[in-house]
Amino acid sequence: MKHLQGKIALVTGATRGIGKGIAIGLGESGATVYITGRTLEPTNDSLGGSLQETQTAVIEAGGVCIPIQVNHSDDQQICRLFERIEREQNGQLDILVNNVYAGVQSIREAYGKTFWELEPSFWDAANNVGLRSHYVASIYAARMMTKRKQGIIFTISSWGGMSYIFNVPYGVGKSACDRLAADMAKELKQYNVTSLAIYPGIVGTEQITNFAKEQSSENGNSSLFADGYNWETPLFTGRAIASLATDANIIKYTGKIQIVAEVAKKYGIVDQNGNRPVSLRSLRFILAMAIPFLRNYAWLIPDLTIPWLVIFFLMISSRF
Repeated sequence: MKHLQGKIALVTGATRGIGKGIAIGLGESGATVYITGRTLEPTNDSLGGSLQETQTAVIEAGGVCIPIQVNHSDDQQICRLFERIEREQNGQLDILVNNVYAGVQSIREAYGKTFWELEPSFWDAANNVGLRSHYVASIYAARMMTKRKQGIIFTISSWGGMSYIFNVPYGVGKSACDRLAADMAKELKQYNVTSLAIYPGIVGTEQITNFAKEQSSENGNSSLFADGYNWETPLFTGRAIASLATDANIIKYTGKIQIVAEVAKKYGIVDQNGNRPVSLRSLRFILAMAIPFLRNYAWLIPDLTIPWLVIFFLMISSRF
């Protein structure tokens, strides 16, 4: 169903991974999708991914896709990006997805090290293109959206915003993404513009898949993380965002965190392979992770969502 026909969307960081999946999901729903990234044409990079390849995938899904090569560490390039969209679309921008992130490789290289073992520059590697760039893009998007008194800003965050994952700068950056979405919502609501933070689950992107294989190889066995249990594809996030964007009353969610698997359950959508992974705060997921043999009988475990207060208490307790 082309529920987003006539809508203009921008997905930052869409050469591969979650960004590519989001662009395809929006394209499936008929949106015209602008995508950004540093790599325009296909390369021999082992991970692959380019704007042109994403454009092809979006078109095949039924959408219109416009690739623009942008380095999101350069504020002027971000400014020119929005000037172009404003010029080409007569000031219309309905959806911004703040997804671009440049810290994955640095996180892989720093894995297992404490924050004091890392150089101060690691902070920028983790949070410049990923937190600061989200803020800059949101400024220009808000200027367009508030004039038309409509629009949605999705900021891709992570469970690392609530509990320790990878390292200190990563967690602080993701917590800041959550706060960015919440505080922008306070100022945007009067203009009928929605701001949300989005939590994907464990997404089998190219880089995460390789990282899991490396950890499994180093540990000499298949870890709980590496076996792919309850993994999501990047398209799952795209379909969740597209479903939220079609909700006529989305403003009721503004300032809140939306979990991809829970959005999928609410709107009745499925992942690329036809299944529906559960939320990381589902009783089904928690028990199956704690007792691995239960994975073979996971369908017998109720998909009950654990309240945020309980999750927050457990996460805080696990830090100490």
